[in-house]
Amino acid sequence: MSQFSLFDLEDIVAKRAAASPDESWTASLLSKGVSKAAEKFGEEAVETVIAAVSQSDMDVINEASDAIFHLLVVLKARNIPLALVMAELESRTKQSGITEKKARG
Repeated sequence: MSQFSLFDLEDIVAKRAAASPDESWTASLLSKGVSKAAEKFGEEAVETVIAAVSQSDMDVINEASDAIFHLLVVLKARNIPLALVMAELESRTKQSGITEKKARG
């Protein structure tokens, strides 16, 4: 199994963001602002949902990969480090989702 992580992908997004928009899809997308990056993430998320309910496992893998990549682009556009998202996810593992939802009332 590969040791590639979301933090590795975050580094790649950062490097591509620093490139010329003429040479990098990531830089081009970021140059259009957070709204465009979020729109692209939304498109990829919808494509992932469609693949999950009606396409092959490989289609789901491909679309999920696109969605995760574009989520990291959105985080970059907002200057939110992945480490903050990971810390939030970790904090949510301290209780079940059912317990957490009940506590919200």
